[in-house]
Amino acid sequence: MKSKRSLVMLLMLAIAIFSVVPALTVSAQDSLIESLCLVTDKGKVNDGTFNQFAHDGASKAADEFGLNYDYIETVAETDYAKNIDTCVSEGYQAIVTVGFLIADATKAAAIANPDIYFIGVDQFVGPDADGNAAPSNYVGLQFREDQGGFLAGALAAQMTKSGIIAGVYGIDIPPVRKFRNGFENGAKFINPDITILGTYNDSFIEPDTGGANAKQFIGEGADVILGAGGPTGTGGILTAAADGVYVIGVDQDEYNTSFGGGTSPGADKIITSAMKRVDQAVYLAVEALVEGGADFPGGTNLILSAENAGIGYAPKHDSDVSDEITAKMDEILIGLKNNWVATGVDTVTGDLLPPPPTVAELQAALDTAETLKTQLTDAQTQLADAQLAAETAQAASNNTTPTVLAILAAGVLLGAGAFLGLRRRK
Repeated sequence: MKSKRSLVMLLMLAIAIFSVVPALTVSAQDSLIESLCLVTDKGKVNDGTFNQFAHDGASKAADEFGLNYDYIETVAETDYAKNIDTCVSEGYQAIVTVGFLIADATKAAAIANPDIYFIGVDQFVGPDADGNAAPSNYVGLQFREDQGGFLAGALAAQMTKSGIIAGVYGIDIPPVRKFRNGFENGAKFINPDITILGTYNDSFIEPDTGGANAKQFIGEGADVILGAGGPTGTGGILTAAADGVYVIGVDQDEYNTSFGGGTSPGADKIITSAMKRVDQAVYLAVEALVEGGADFPGGTNLILSAENAGIGYAPKHDSDVSDEITAKMDEILIGLKNNWVATGVDTVTGDLLPPPPTVAELQAALDTAETLKTQLTDAQTQLADAQLAAETAQAASNNTTPTVLAILAAGVLLGAGAFLGLRRRK
């Protein structure tokens, strides 16, 4: 009896195992890719900002999903197309390209290689100027940098003692513009009268230039500086922090990267970083391909924002940001998540949007509307009076016409009689 029961248990176990194995096999077959290649923007995968974050996301996805993974570090912009072609020629089935500037080369490669999937960090994917759809094997990873910048600006405005803050930026392209305009609007959200300095640079990979920018701004009284421009921006905040000035990083938590987890000079001066989860975006896009592509938004964009935890701000770490200010920051973050707080920045171009009307402007518009309403009512009354007068005149005209005709007829007869009398007398 015992052996029969054991046999039944073994059979049930075997059925369970064989029922799972086909499912595992189908799942593996559903994956659209087995290999992944990444091409950086100018710079290396350990640059402490968005190249490194993209590499981290790709590495994590490759490890978890068993993908063959490699990367190519770009030295010059002229190498973009060549580096992508290297990934293509080596047979990689999905290619991640990092940065706004590599977008044209990525789109061209996606059109030329429809069987390969392309994931573009900081690249907007959509119809062209003629309305032609973007390649369905190409997805853009977009971020609400304006929200990250807004958070950074709000914190900077609360931490400054001089009332002057500044930003060291990379090239003037939409993602950087979103950071800058968001930063400035966030600061004005706290203090409309704050003084804000800032400059764009011609490169993302010149830390010495960023450091020189920071020195200039410190000389002009800035005591909080944002660095948003790859190693150029990082050079700015490293220099400023070493001089005892508060700083704010971007993309990753730069306390852990650029400031070595607290070991670099001035690490107690980094008060936060405007977090842009490039790693999460890359991971999600690769995961969508591994899971069959249903969630891969080819021809459009995957957008990360405060609402889906793609944008946020890093902890204060060793800095002296107060609990009261942190609580205020959490309130602003909740406002951004729920669209109660608007950054005032175009989410595609990064340009400033027209400011919302002030209370005084709204009241003036309301007063104007009331005046127009009164004028319209008066005009309607005058029109009604005129119509009534016209109708009365018409009615009077209709009633007096026979009398007028009779008088005219009598006048004609009298005149004719007088004429005939004169004729007879002659």
